[in-house]
Amino acid sequence: MKNMKVIIAFVLVAVVGAAVAGGAVWYMSKGGEEHAEESKDSKKKPKKEEKKSELPPKYLTVDKVVVMLKHQPEENVTHYLSADLVVATDAKREKETKENLPMLRSVAVKTLSNLPMASARVMTIDQFAAELNKAFDHAFEQEGREKPFDEVMIGKLIVE
Repeated sequence: MKNMKVIIAFVLVAVVGAAVAGGAVWYMSKGGEEHAEESKDSKKKPKKEEKKSELPPKYLTVDKVVVMLKHQPEENVTHYLSADLVVATDAKREKETKENLPMLRSVAVKTLSNLPMASARVMTIDQFAAELNKAFDHAFEQEGREKPFDEVMIGKLIVE
């Protein structure tokens, strides 16, 4: 009988100990999840805000802008310049930029066709892009509108 009481006591202690351990594990995991959710939320919110302010750029193309370059009076050979332009904008301004692509092509043709062959032959890609960006800034300023894109880059350039 005494052995039976000892066995029951050990079983009772084991069951109570298991229940306490199970409760502790449940409590810690539940509290840990809430804490983890809070830390995840606090980590996610700034990232979402950062993504809103730093949207990935959208790139639009103005293909095959072909112009005849100015030549010297004594030259009989005609020289051409062909360029593919890439316009960098963001998702918010993408539609407005697309609507302005014909105007961008027109400004690019006007700007590039005014270049003499002697100058175009020695210009770098960055210099062509700078000339175009300056022309676009001026065109939108004259119209009293904000430019709907960040910059124009050169995708391809051939001077012949």
